[in-house]
Amino acid sequence: MIPYETDSRKVKPGDTFVAIKGHTVDGHSYIGKAIENGATNLIVEKGENYTVPFKKVENSEEYLKDILVKNYAEDFEDLKFVGVTGTNGKTTTCYLTYQLLNQLGAKAAYIGTIGFYYDNVKKELPNTTPDILTLYKLIEEAKAAGCTHIVMEVSSHALAMDRIAGLSYDVAAFTNLTQDHLDYHKTMDNYLRTKMQILDKIKKNGHMVVNYDDPHADYFIRDDVNIYTSGIGANKEAFYNIVGAKYEPGHTTIGFKEGVLFDRTIDTNLTSKFNVYNYMTAYAILRALGFRYEDIKEATKYVYPPNGRCEIIPVNNGYAVVDYAHTPDAVEKICTAMNNLKGDAKTITVVGCGGDRDPLKRPIMGEIACKNSDHVIFTNDNPRTEDPELIMYDIVKDLKYDNYEIELDRTKAIRKGIELLNPNDILLVLGKGHEDYQIIGHDKIHLDDHEIINDWKKEHTKVLRRELKPEDKKN
Repeated sequence: MIPYETDSRKVKPGDTFVAIKGHTVDGHSYIGKAIENGATNLIVEKGENYTVPFKKVENSEEYLKDILVKNYAEDFEDLKFVGVTGTNGKTTTCYLTYQLLNQLGAKAAYIGTIGFYYDNVKKELPNTTPDILTLYKLIEEAKAAGCTHIVMEVSSHALAMDRIAGLSYDVAAFTNLTQDHLDYHKTMDNYLRTKMQILDKIKKNGHMVVNYDDPHADYFIRDDVNIYTSGIGANKEAFYNIVGAKYEPGHTTIGFKEGVLFDRTIDTNLTSKFNVYNYMTAYAILRALGFRYEDIKEATKYVYPPNGRCEIIPVNNGYAVVDYAHTPDAVEKICTAMNNLKGDAKTITVVGCGGDRDPLKRPIMGEIACKNSDHVIFTNDNPRTEDPELIMYDIVKDLKYDNYEIELDRTKAIRKGIELLNPNDILLVLGKGHEDYQIIGHDKIHLDDHEIINDWKKEHTKVLRRELKPEDKKN
């Protein structure tokens, strides 16, 4: 077991506590608690009068990273690593890959936005790609449980902060690049170059899967890396050339060419064009790992998208679709996908923008939502320490559309959206997906979009039962 800890609450007897000075919390303030919980050694940047042995270093975070890479990274060399980066699609692509590997008999673990999964274990994580100590401990746990493959989302923050130091990938993948995280990266060029760092994390003779339809695809194609490309229709240069897809709610049949020799068809439990991209990236990853088309096709019958990713819930004679879409590109894709399925029905969208995050995308999100919906209800989506009304002002101040309203209370906004549904209409509930909380100020308050929808269904089922007349019940 890795005997280091940076959270005093998690310290066990015999651990070394590493005091890291973070952006908002200084670990040195919790040294007493760490010792109380059993820490027998300390790594610190300051102070002298400690009751247990300590080592003073210039940068405790870098010191810990060096220890982990030097002493533990080689323990993971016999594992197969898959890393997926990109703005959108990481979670679904990784989760599909994780499920496929397990269906194909390769015991896999998943690390990403929706948590840490293997066997029946499911743990929540604070970040898409955790800090390096947490990450190493998760990998250690997965290996001890018999996992042979690790499938993980690789965020731009993880690449910029080198949270994946010491790890290298048998297969890496790039899904797409659209505007997000500019509060951190400042420019799209910085964001792109950070994502490109994944190329330096690929093992010798490893593979890179690239969405060839993304405008930035060429940046992820390098002569010293084995490349598999995928693309739709006109992009005939792609190795996996998707030539057709038949879309239905909860089901899509994908037709594609593999190289110049093979015509393939696979039935999936997915909905929408963007999930075709996600599935084909997962398929290409499995092929790069050496699995056969026939086996992948059979395994695909038993895999599904993760909770909160294009998740369809029948309600009020229509449908609610819960999705994590929280970037302009993701909102446009989910709106477009559902508009293609709705026929003559209408689309209502509930969406917001997070506080303390990139404010530049707010008016873009508002424009896209209104342009691609019959009606929009703008609401809170983790306002954090910002004034929710000012976030709303940023979204709507330059809107050229008037098909919207504002309801800051997210529960009321979703319930209103449900009540506006006519038969076969679609309600898009965007931004939260699998998350079951709302961050207001510094407080994390329980709020689950699924619960709000299902509670409405339960209440109105009871209402209908109460309104039945005695003679109706006899019949």
